[in-house]
Amino acid sequence: MRLSVLQENLAKGLSIVGRAVSSRSTLPVLGNILLSTDESRLKLAATNLEVGVSCWVGGQVEDEGAITLPARLLTDWVNSVPAEKINLEMVVRTMSVNLKCARFESNIKGIDASEFPLIPTADGENGLGIAPATLRKIIDQVTFAAADAKDTSRPSLTGVLMRFEGDRLTLAATDGYRLSVRRTVLPGPAPADASIIVPARSLAEVSRISGEADPDKPVELTVAASRNQILFRMIGRGEGEKGAFHQVDLVSQLIDAKFPDFTAIMPKSYTTRTVLDTVALQRALKVASLFARDASDRVMVTVAPGTDTAPGQLTLRATSAEAGDNVSEVDALVEGNGLEIAFNARYLMDVLAVIDTPQVVLETSRSDRPGVFRPVGAGPEEFTHVIMPMQLNR
Repeated sequence: MRLSVLQENLAKGLSIVGRAVSSRSTLPVLGNILLSTDESRLKLAATNLEVGVSCWVGGQVEDEGAITLPARLLTDWVNSVPAEKINLEMVVRTMSVNLKCARFESNIKGIDASEFPLIPTADGENGLGIAPATLRKIIDQVTFAAADAKDTSRPSLTGVLMRFEGDRLTLAATDGYRLSVRRTVLPGPAPADASIIVPARSLAEVSRISGEADPDKPVELTVAASRNQILFRMIGRGEGEKGAFHQVDLVSQLIDAKFPDFTAIMPKSYTTRTVLDTVALQRALKVASLFARDASDRVMVTVAPGTDTAPGQLTLRATSAEAGDNVSEVDALVEGNGLEIAFNARYLMDVLAVIDTPQVVLETSRSDRPGVFRPVGAGPEEFTHVIMPMQLNR
């Protein structure tokens, strides 16, 4: 293998596949990145056996070949050299690669490419296309609500339910304390109706990579049920861009478990409806959270309806036995009865961070019942977030 590639393009490719490198594996090759030639392109690939990422970047290929190199050493080396052309030449006898860039030259020992696991691609699959911005938004609005990936006792909660029904797609995630549900209409019907659970970490990677893809070219999504996998293909912006890539394929294993019936968790009614300015509520929560973090992140939320002389109001109270206390007030349009309820401040800030409308609505019924957040202007078929209350701290 002998080729040359621009430093910024190689660095970009390594940053894309690097998140899939296994950090704690008994197989040394999983700590490596595969480098292989593909016509006039360089293919980079990494996998931890749950998710695999392949990225193609432009290059000048003189001799075909493939090898795997240690991910951390290779990435650190590429990020340390100047933004100039890098020449790579594989030395078969020592199973290493000679790298030259400007006045820097190194030899990095690798592992034979034949030991690297095969990563499937979306070639020849019948998938559907979703605009990168749309896919990124719906992913970001649910993945944060999934349980930590280390929670092996509840595998289904570490993933995101993806339900395909005709031309409608529903995403749902919950950690048992909060629930995010996002529905959207697809450009066309899915090849088949299906319900699958995708690891939240895999979808987070899709969101990250799609942010650097060509916004005018849809992300191709394919469910390979027979292999228990989902595949995503993202097209790059083009060679003219700094740090450009041609294409990225991401394949993820699905979680073989039963997702909870989230419709049973969602409240069907409310007695109090509170409309608030999103930014004002975020600012008030940020201050309250400074005091709530010493008290299990609890904030007391008091909703007071308006009168003939004063607008409605939402008051946030947070108390720390060591640091002090805080009271923040936000004007609100309140319909219904007054109410006092306690929420986790971090959960509130998480949901507000993915709401992009100027106003947000909070629907409540009792202090021991969940609160429902929705963006104002988006119907119930769009985005719904449910948060379980905490015990009132009287």
